[in-house]
Amino acid sequence: MIAGGGTGGHLFPGIAVAEAARRRDPNGAILFVGSERGLEARIVPSAGFALEALPTTPLRGRGARDRVRAIAGLAAGVGRARGVIRRFAPDAIVGLGGYASAPAVIAGRLAATPIVLLEQNARPGLTTRLLARFADRVCVSFPESAAAFAAGKAVVTGNPVRWRAADGAVASSPAASSGTAMSASSVPTGTATSAPSAASPETTAGGRGLALLIFGGSAGARTLNLAGPALAAALADVPGLSIVHQTGAEAEASVRAAYAGAGIRADVRPFIADMGAAYAAADVVVCRAGATTIAELAALGKPAILVPYPYAADDHQRANAESLVAVGAAAMVLDAEASGERLAAEVRRLLAPAARATMAARVRALAHPDAAERVLATVEALVYARTGGRRRSA
Repeated sequence: MIAGGGTGGHLFPGIAVAEAARRRDPNGAILFVGSERGLEARIVPSAGFALEALPTTPLRGRGARDRVRAIAGLAAGVGRARGVIRRFAPDAIVGLGGYASAPAVIAGRLAATPIVLLEQNARPGLTTRLLARFADRVCVSFPESAAAFAAGKAVVTGNPVRWRAADGAVASSPAASSGTAMSASSVPTGTATSAPSAASPETTAGGRGLALLIFGGSAGARTLNLAGPALAAALADVPGLSIVHQTGAEAEASVRAAYAGAGIRADVRPFIADMGAAYAAADVVVCRAGATTIAELAALGKPAILVPYPYAADDHQRANAESLVAVGAAAMVLDAEASGERLAAEVRRLLAPAARATMAARVRALAHPDAAERVLATVEALVYARTGGRRRSA
């Protein structure tokens, strides 16, 4: 059983673990348990896995009423989760972090089911710190995270990602294999297609231009949506520049209009379903600093300018970014400073192929391409210790 979701940062590592488990044992039973309103309602079924939705409430609250509501919601969720566990009888539960994982993790401890938590961030979140007391192991992405948990409880596995360079994600992209950036000629209907500019086919044809990927997670990022068109305009002198920008559904029209108003042709999309291909086509990525995004950048060796979300719990995105900046594996621009001109200055530092290659090598050195397999090994060791090798379901 895999519990949690809510956001892509929590959900996608779980999908990676589930896919690794399915490759190892195609006949194994895998059930996701998540929130009624999270991203998992759409993503999990499309990935081919069953989903059971539970009532969930954020554990953080501003006042007494919020705390009472959270406790009542958690109690209801635990009750529902106990029923699911009785029916499914899992060998183990993998908690993905975030409040959506809490009901199943607590119910699993009451049922004496082995529990493994995933902590994706350099600075462990409140929910993981609270739930760790119910867990047998916590799989962490950053070595420094282990200090937040009891001695012997944390295992450094890395953060599971859905694809790796070794899996052919890079080679599968025509842009990556041919050496041609994802150009403006591939712009879908309705995307900004105004007068020829530095990103137009006239300047990319016959030459390798710089391919820039801008995104702020599955819902987009307001700061990056505002800065993207100005960033592109500030780089208008860069030969063959091409832009792919994921905006989130709500901002798509306004961002597309901003690019058009600046005379920039860009591939503007509300959501990128095939992020592997998008990463593969990119030379430089401008993005938030969520742990799953960082793991993906490392897995594919992509130079990046990180703009941490300033309101993330415990400012964990800044901690994530700083861990990369400290070893030269990324650049960082704080949200309050992330104007188009400021971001363009950082991109210019990476115009030279040698500069990009150096950063790519340093971020790739942080990758854990076998993270999903390491998580599975941790789970299987607990199951074996409990059952002597007899399995029921995954």
